[in-house]
Amino acid sequence: MPLTHIDTIARVNYSEIDKMGVVYHSRYAVWLDVARTEYLRQAGMTYRELEELGFFLVVGDLTMRYHRPARYDDEVRVRCWVRDVASRRVTFAYRLTDAVTGVLLVSAETRMLSLNHQFHPTRIPPEVLALLQPAADPA
Repeated sequence: MPLTHIDTIARVNYSEIDKMGVVYHSRYAVWLDVARTEYLRQAGMTYRELEELGFFLVVGDLTMRYHRPARYDDEVRVRCWVRDVASRRVTFAYRLTDAVTGVLLVSAETRMLSLNHQFHPTRIPPEVLALLQPAADPA
């Protein structure tokens, strides 16, 4: 059965908040990276193994919509899934919620481009495409 999505949990630490007491906006991008990397691992291949196959998946586009702030010591659930796949691109989508209340904090998407080690666009290998099955947006 193909992987439809994964959930990771991040607890907001003090170094991640700004003077207003909310998570600094760039910290969310780090949590997206953690979730995306874990998605690949649970699908059956680590990012290191992807690199050993001769290619990188790099962020070509990142969009985030902030709905509500996360604050110090909150637990944030980061849900990640594959929204779309093409021969040289994979789009991951994310939904970040308060892990206790379920309140939506951030919705996001990253379009990952496939590059070879010379940083030229390249096709995603078939064995990797088989792991990256698009799924309907989970609730």
